[in-house]
Amino acid sequence: MSATPTDVEHELKSVDIIVSKSDEKGDITYANPIFFKLAGYEPGELVGYPHSRIRHPDMPKIVFKFLWDNLKAGKDVKAFVKNLSKDGGFYWVLAHVRVSTNPDGSFRNYTSTRKGMSPKARELIEPLYKQLVEAEAIGGMDESLKILEATLKENGATLATFNETMQTIQDS
Repeated sequence: MSATPTDVEHELKSVDIIVSKSDEKGDITYANPIFFKLAGYEPGELVGYPHSRIRHPDMPKIVFKFLWDNLKAGKDVKAFVKNLSKDGGFYWVLAHVRVSTNPDGSFRNYTSTRKGMSPKARELIEPLYKQLVEAEAIGGMDESLKILEATLKENGATLATFNETMQTIQDS
């Protein structure tokens, strides 16, 4: 059901905030109207399906491994994501994914809020992600992890400070 990627970008307005919720498997249980508008799908085509349905092939797998490893450990994650719309277009976001719990502490859902990516962040992230995808094609996620960690280190960061680093890049 995946679309063939094109060079058509669907831009988010500065006021746009995408919200979605998913279950423990990552299947979408709720999304707001702007999510469906940008993705180009009707609710019935995405609700009940994994977010990976809109994953753009330019996205490095290591980013999602990091995201899921942290979410499973109960930690929030901030990451830049390039999504694939139904028409083949794309849109960039900074996603903030949180683990939501019930009053008794049990898992409720994952809640993701997403805003448009800043131009400065895109200048930095797009070439990095391209490099990570190329590394994964040659040496798998182990190879892309080495590059990600080296890039973070060059910028005075680590995987432990990933979220703060992503926010700093967005705000720069």
